Amino acid sequence: MKKILNLLLFAFIIQVSHAGEGMWLPLFLKSLNEAEMQDLGMRLSAEDIYSVNQGSLKDAIVHFGGFCTSELISSQGLLLTNHHCGYGQIQSHTTLENNYLKKGFWAKNKSEELMNEGLTATLINEIVDVTSQALKGVKKGMTVKERQAIIDINLEAIKNELIKKDYQDVAIRPFFNGNQYFAFLTTTYRDIRLVGAPPESIGKFGADTDNWVWPRHTGDFSLFRIYAGPDNLPADPSPENKPYEPKHFLPISLDGVEEDDFTLVFGFPGRTQEYLPSPAVEEIVDVLDPAKIAIRERALNIIDKYMRQDEATRIQYASKFARIANYWKKWIGEVTGLKKTRAVAKKKNFEKEFRGKLPRDSEYQNILPEFEQLYKERAPYAYVRDYYSEVTGRNIELMSVAGIMQRLVSAYENNGAEAYQGFKGRVINYLQGFYKNYNPKIDQEVFAALTEMYSENIDNKYSPTQIQSNTSAPKSYKYLAEDLYTATALADKDKLMAILDMEPEQAIAKLREDEVFKLSSDWKKVYDKEVASPYNALNSQIDSLQRIYMKALMETFPEKRFYPDANSTMRVTYGQVKGYSPTDAVTYGPVTYLDGVMEKYKPGDYEFDVDQKLLDLYDAQDYGKYADKDNGKLPVCFIGTNHTTGGNSGSPAIDANGNLIGLNFDRAWEGTMSDINYDPSICRNIMTDVRYILFVVDKFAGASHLIDEMKIVFPKSKRMPIKNQTVKHKGVFGGKKSKK
Repeated sequence: MKKILNLLLFAFIIQVSHAGEGMWLPLFLKSLNEAEMQDLGMRLSAEDIYSVNQGSLKDAIVHFGGFCTSELISSQGLLLTNHHCGYGQIQSHTTLENNYLKKGFWAKNKSEELMNEGLTATLINEIVDVTSQALKGVKKGMTVKERQAIIDINLEAIKNELIKKDYQDVAIRPFFNGNQYFAFLTTTYRDIRLVGAPPESIGKFGADTDNWVWPRHTGDFSLFRIYAGPDNLPADPSPENKPYEPKHFLPISLDGVEEDDFTLVFGFPGRTQEYLPSPAVEEIVDVLDPAKIAIRERALNIIDKYMRQDEATRIQYASKFARIANYWKKWIGEVTGLKKTRAVAKKKNFEKEFRGKLPRDSEYQNILPEFEQLYKERAPYAYVRDYYSEVTGRNIELMSVAGIMQRLVSAYENNGAEAYQGFKGRVINYLQGFYKNYNPKIDQEVFAALTEMYSENIDNKYSPTQIQSNTSAPKSYKYLAEDLYTATALADKDKLMAILDMEPEQAIAKLREDEVFKLSSDWKKVYDKEVASPYNALNSQIDSLQRIYMKALMETFPEKRFYPDANSTMRVTYGQVKGYSPTDAVTYGPVTYLDGVMEKYKPGDYEFDVDQKLLDLYDAQDYGKYADKDNGKLPVCFIGTNHTTGGNSGSPAIDANGNLIGLNFDRAWEGTMSDINYDPSICRNIMTDVRYILFVVDKFAGASHLIDEMKIVFPKSKRMPIKNQTVKHKGVFGGKKSKK
């Protein structure tokens, strides 16, 4: 095991011969990446990026709400993240009278900044390798359950041994499919206030048409602020709290970017699957992604129709539509990219090389044939699983409510009235927000369309009786939907709340009588028995084999470096500003300008309209100090080779000197398959240029008081190094300094 761990630290599974690929743990940059990063032009040291003994870049990187990244850009706790990351909060404060989505929002002073219930900002204090402790007692030949039982006990012991402050939390995550473990000491702030957001015509310019597309012209940013108690530590939201004072915040460079400039993106990427075997990639390309794309496309067409007819509906469904459309378009690009780069063939060639290096008596000889067999057995269940999840869990809203009601009934059945009452309080809070943005007419039409798709594409044995297909007498799913939505209490807030006001026994009885509740329950029973049970059994075997496969690859290719798959933990990715050529005779430059916004401008169109103030500034060429120094144009976005994914939304793009130059918000459509197969020829991350952000804040919004908080630098004319703040630190094990 010790030999394996050493290889894990100093080997790569796939040779990285180009800048861009990899999502690296920052505490290993010194040993694995520093030299390469400096060859690409970086002037920082690994200690400047990640340190537990002094202020470093990591202290300015914030996990925003647990789903996005943000960064500190002033000494007063000012946070920068994407507009789409703050969209839910902006929407929650929006009304027809105060339409912050359409008009934007700018607090003129701190007293006008808006509180956001439940929103958090988490800082990473330290990352600790706890692999040896986590795997203590794990032996070869153990079953999956035996192995995990020992690891779970070890992880609890590690949490108890870690020295931490009362306000800190500990999260331990597996890496390399469970071959390695790291503990993250964190501090989470709970008072996060909305400071500023541009109108959608800037923050969401291009909307769904331009999503995942380059060239891009979107000012995808919003501003928040962390508030702390009098001791600068986390505190419950309160008017008495003060702006947080960070250990480090990012200076902002106005020098701009040029092709081949070094770029570092720091954040919390969500999930990648870079080391899947070829049958898994084939399944994604040929079966799973196409099914999910078709389902979401059907739902989106219905929602879009209603949003275009009514402004109130557009506000109501804006966030939901964007959420559904985001991965719909991503999956389309993923399939296209995987096919274009021949990802399956590459995997098979690599597997052939892997087999060729194995000794005849190797314990790993049967891994690939086992993968083939397991994925073949799992395939029909995986298909139904994705269909069921998309239809009942993500696109028919009423089925989601029915699922929550099932959990409420289960709480009563399994743990009695006290558990029921406790869970009911959470349910009611959720429903208050849900019904604010719910239109049963729209949902009814989506229900009819998607249940019909389910019956047409899924075998009857995986369907509840109510929606099984009947070729001799085809059903009208439109009429089925009408009957259900008319009869159910779940589509009406007042009716459902009246049920929840009853005594538990009465409420449970009423819910069980509800037609939509009965459909949801019947559907789940069929799914649990016929799909979930066999799928989970096979998937457990696949997961276990994947862990062994990782170990095998590491031992077989000791000369190659590797990086762990993303799992929502802090990572660094580095690359360069670069254009690309996605198809024959098409070449994209790396930077877009405000000219491109005006070229796309369509008056009155909700995706491509432009605010009159921005039109006036463009006509006057009034860009202030934010124009490009060489051509006088106002830059809007740029692209790089950084390896990013979901969760990197809001990540800072940092220059060679540690200054903020942009804000990561998307990937180019042709390269969204980078979660599975990074290819330097077409994988590009998209960033809003910080000069456009500051131009909007200053010239467009007139919020120059926010600019005054920031530290503006011009490093290309004179380098502005990071100013580190030395802090006292104790190691986390036994008071000794942890080894990195």
